[in-house]
Amino acid sequence: LYSSADFGRKWQLVHDHVTPNRFYWSVSGLDKEPDLIHMEAHTPDGNVQYVTCRAQTCTEPNRNYPFPGYIDISSLVVQDDYIFIQVATSGRAAYYVSYKREAFIQIKLPKYSLPKDLHIVSTDEKQVFAAVQEWNQNDTYNLYLSDTRGIYFTLAMENVKTTRGIGGNQMLDLYEVGGIKGMLIANKKQDNQVKTYITYNKGQDWRLLQAPAADLDGNDIHCILPFCSLHLQLQMSENPYLSGTISTKSSAPGIIVTTGNIGAELSYNNVGMFISSDAGNSWRQIFEEEHNVWFLDKGGALVAVKQPSVPTRHLWISFDEGRQWTQHSFSLVPLFVDGVLVEAGAENQIMTFFGHFSHRSEWQLIKIDYKSIFSRKCTEEDYQTWHLHNQGEPCVMGQKQIYMKRRPGNYCMLGKDYSRILSAESCICRAHDFECDYGYERRGDGNCRPAFWFNPSTVSRSCSQGQNYFNSTGYRKVVLNNCTKGVKEMYTARKQQCLNRSPKGLTLTSKDNKLTANLGNNVTFLVHLDEGDSLQTNIQLDFGDGTAVSYSNLSWTEEGIKHVYKSAGIFRVTVLAENTLGYDTTTLFLHVTCPVEHVQLLAPFVVIRNKEVNITAVVLPSHSRTVTYFWWLGNNTEPVITIEGSISYTFSTEGMHTITVQVSAANTILQDTKTIAVREFFKSLLLSFSPNLDEFNPDIPEWRQDVGRVIKKALLQVSDFPEEQILVAVFPGVPTAAELFLLPHKNQSQAKTKSEEELEQVSDILVSALNQNLVEFELKPGARVIVYNTQLTLAPLVDSNPRHNSSAMLMLLSVVFLGLAVFLIYKFKRKIPWINIYAEVNQEKEQEMIGSVGQGDSTPKITLSEFSTSKELMEKEMDARVKRGVGNACESTREIPNCTSV
Repeated sequence: LYSSADFGRKWQLVHDHVTPNRFYWSVSGLDKEPDLIHMEAHTPDGNVQYVTCRAQTCTEPNRNYPFPGYIDISSLVVQDDYIFIQVATSGRAAYYVSYKREAFIQIKLPKYSLPKDLHIVSTDEKQVFAAVQEWNQNDTYNLYLSDTRGIYFTLAMENVKTTRGIGGNQMLDLYEVGGIKGMLIANKKQDNQVKTYITYNKGQDWRLLQAPAADLDGNDIHCILPFCSLHLQLQMSENPYLSGTISTKSSAPGIIVTTGNIGAELSYNNVGMFISSDAGNSWRQIFEEEHNVWFLDKGGALVAVKQPSVPTRHLWISFDEGRQWTQHSFSLVPLFVDGVLVEAGAENQIMTFFGHFSHRSEWQLIKIDYKSIFSRKCTEEDYQTWHLHNQGEPCVMGQKQIYMKRRPGNYCMLGKDYSRILSAESCICRAHDFECDYGYERRGDGNCRPAFWFNPSTVSRSCSQGQNYFNSTGYRKVVLNNCTKGVKEMYTARKQQCLNRSPKGLTLTSKDNKLTANLGNNVTFLVHLDEGDSLQTNIQLDFGDGTAVSYSNLSWTEEGIKHVYKSAGIFRVTVLAENTLGYDTTTLFLHVTCPVEHVQLLAPFVVIRNKEVNITAVVLPSHSRTVTYFWWLGNNTEPVITIEGSISYTFSTEGMHTITVQVSAANTILQDTKTIAVREFFKSLLLSFSPNLDEFNPDIPEWRQDVGRVIKKALLQVSDFPEEQILVAVFPGVPTAAELFLLPHKNQSQAKTKSEEELEQVSDILVSALNQNLVEFELKPGARVIVYNTQLTLAPLVDSNPRHNSSAMLMLLSVVFLGLAVFLIYKFKRKIPWINIYAEVNQEKEQEMIGSVGQGDSTPKITLSEFSTSKELMEKEMDARVKRGVGNACESTREIPNCTSV
């Protein structure tokens, strides 16, 4: 959005990312600065805010944010005394209004209107007309009227018809008659019929329109209410230079020119042009075809031209409110009239026609000076009085109004000082001068009764003992109604004394109406009490994290109660309102989250088919019940969703399987992926490396994958084992360690015995090469790394079927003796200094190595319980990144025999 202070010579940026058509100039008398701009601007993170600033100094320090929080896009409306915004919470739209630039207050519609859409119709009569599409409506809207402050809305008419415009916008079939306050015309849909209704008191009473008594030829029209009436088309023209289907002018009160039809319902067939000279009480037909009609000389004359779809050379002018028309030619060639400019200047009596002769021709402009058709200026003798009435009732909007207007047929020009209202005398107040108050509905007997959802005995919490409040009678006076005395005292709210009451209707919300908050940010809690003396009620708020606050009365909490949570989790926030007469309590569960910074998927590299395997996702920083995990396992197209960081799964087919986990927390999603080999059986060896490898280990997944490929290439040089049957997995952390997997050929699972023998032979070859330091690779020039055989897994051959033989029994006995040896070492380790060093280092190293799982039940194996938990694993890994010195301490362990490490 740009502004210019020198008629467009130079332009200055006001604000970027402003919503189109959602910026407004200041309103005189309300905004302090004449160059203030109201606008709807987008933040870098995609939210929308209501911003105000001065046009030439709209830098960040000079910007104001009148509404505390984000708003919905394209919802800002600045109109007269009011500012409106919309905020979506929990799938529902909440609407807020600021009256005369005061603080925003939520609009109160009937409780179960549940609006899908809301449009501000007008704000120019000291109240708000709003069209609301409720949850059960599709092509109709309900018309609501507010109090003066625009907060409390009551129903004026149900099921007002809408029409879709050329641009696809929904246009409400509602028309405010110019020059007469409180007068509206609307098309209402009822029983699948659309009928036209008129009101003279802002929707308090509606009635059908009486059809003309005769047609253009003077023939009688037999149209009896309520079975037959006049129905009007109320669409405003989307072309600003055409009059539309209905037209009035504030300087010509009482004159209504419109397109319509006579019958049981509104129809777009057999339409004609109709006029009323007495504000809709009686009607006359003026044309059988549709015309555009404009007011000349402040309404002193009418000019009519056929619709643009028909070319014409003529226009018609009337000086007697449409009773007689004179034809004038304005062009030698028929013109498609696309628009007319009338009264462009106060002293300029020129009418400009523009259009085209054919669809291929250029634009044509024709100017008509109509000043010569007036013989003189009007004098007092040329005017007459006209009494506004509603079917003979002289009191309209609480007063008798007498207008002055020019006598029909006088060819005189109206003066600039033409006065429209001659006098207005207040009337005695009667029932139709009052509408139902908020929370009340008009019943069949005409009386206003409380709606089922409204408790009329509810007293504002701001009403303290000893003070007074106004108790509604169920009625409120129609805004701008000027009646006096009569039933005014009976229907006006009565002053009553406030009594102390027990707390009721206690609610607790966050300021932004959300159940989530970011760790470390201020959370503002709002406490609301429907009933109870706010000055006599104690408030206690427990934040759920071990801290609580207490206030002697509710007034201290009006600005909200702020709190900062120092840890993530789900907190039970409880508020208690208590006074001498009772108490009320309510609870809110708040999710405090922080963005996920790192996720690591921990899973075995090789597993046995049809054996359950545990898969874990480790998240940093650690969260408590505020993270959602999405698991894609095997070939599943839909994820498994959990709130726990681990899951069990069984792979039923051999091959390479990809598993993926996505972690979601606080608008952040991170992902990690692993590939798992699934086989009937396999063999594995643990590998270690010369210490210089740790110096080049950045401990990131990409590095481990690349080094794994280099190690695999080095192993293939000392063995002719097929490349696709060797898998090398480098573990996270330092000291650097890896595991070598020897896999059977995928087509040899049936010939298991032969495959097992092949794996044993290859294993012997590789172990021999590793023990002789024959396996090495060059990481970079001058840096050669030797690969060692750290230990042989306790289960030389991992099988999914039970199998007992002498080798297994021998291995079992070895494990027993090994257990005794470990026990003796543990028992007397204080006497062996180097054992202490190795045990400490080796434990840290083993925490990084999760090998195969799912071994046969009958074969000796290393269980997962011997390894650290996933959380400990991640903590060790993070420590290892900063404690690179640990790798140096491990150097001495490489001389320890393999049997000792086992």
